[in-house]
Amino acid sequence: MRYLEVRWPALLAYQAGCGWLHEVLPVHEQLNAETMCQHVFEVAKRLCLRRPPAGVRRPRSDEPYFGRLCLEPLPFAILFLKAIHAPKEIPLKWFDYVAPQSLSQAVALMAAHPGARPLAGGTDLLVQMRSGRKETGYVVDVKRVPELNEIAYDPVRGLTLGAAVPCYRIYGSAPVARAYPSLAEVAALIGGTQIQGRASLGGNLCNAAPSADSVPLLIALSARCRIAGPSATREVAVEDFCTAPGRTVLESDELLVSIHLPPPAPNSGARYLRFIPRNEMDIAVAGAGVQVVMENGNFRSARIALAAVAPTPLFVREAGDSLAGRPVSAASLAEAADLARHAARPITDMRGTAEYRRHLCGVLTRRALESAVKTAREAR
Repeated sequence: MRYLEVRWPALLAYQAGCGWLHEVLPVHEQLNAETMCQHVFEVAKRLCLRRPPAGVRRPRSDEPYFGRLCLEPLPFAILFLKAIHAPKEIPLKWFDYVAPQSLSQAVALMAAHPGARPLAGGTDLLVQMRSGRKETGYVVDVKRVPELNEIAYDPVRGLTLGAAVPCYRIYGSAPVARAYPSLAEVAALIGGTQIQGRASLGGNLCNAAPSADSVPLLIALSARCRIAGPSATREVAVEDFCTAPGRTVLESDELLVSIHLPPPAPNSGARYLRFIPRNEMDIAVAGAGVQVVMENGNFRSARIALAAVAPTPLFVREAGDSLAGRPVSAASLAEAADLARHAARPITDMRGTAEYRRHLCGVLTRRALESAVKTAREAR
């Protein structure tokens, strides 16, 4: 009989017939299915009470049970998907907090304190600091900087979104919902209602997660980033902003000030679609953001970007260029979707295999293009 050490609130997974343990990772990174989460926590609760869960035989009187779980081989390929030790309590280190009132003050503070971290909503930064993934001795709260809280739309100049504008203000803005409905939809996808009260598209971009929901659509909409440093400001296309997981083009003394989107072209449409295991508030297995511009029933131009299938959000220029000048047809959409699928460079992890993610890229790209074409036709 095999024994697995059990430590509450910890749960070690067992693979029947093989007898090896899965790599231990936190629940929120591994378990997405609500039913599996519920089952795992029920098992853990029973372990806490030292009562064996269903499928586990009770120990004989001469077998110690305290602190150990006796397992019979089960007819399942995997008894539990998870082996988690409850996240260790990592106390936050002391840090200085400052809330500048102007952009010049914020930039000066970033330059004067190497390693300082800007805080917009804090929905990523504070969690990462709490878990020990990021450290800093100086936090610069940029919520009070006017330029980072600006949301302004002009039919000629386009839309300017301050990097700290929370999601609820984006999808609650009538001009944004009217001119950029797909952007309003994406802002409403990020987290839940409470998170949307703090999280911003600028923060989503600076976090540089490959699975970021807002970034593929920003790429498709030809958005550009305004960056401020001690000596000058500069602009960078969104597709060039993320350089690796968690890394961007920002220097240590620079801040993302705003994101600028050009005005939507006549007869244009955009859409972002993703696949997630749950109905909401989950990390994308794959995502596709597209924009199309129509002219006389043909594609005038198109832009396509993917999420969660490369080290950074992926701009697939060749997929969009393949549609230029061509009529809307199943064949043209299938070709663009196939190009997107081949451009993907996914990995296999607990959310899906690389092959499955590539398949999703093709499906999501085609569906997003179909939706964007419909929007463009209705905009006439």
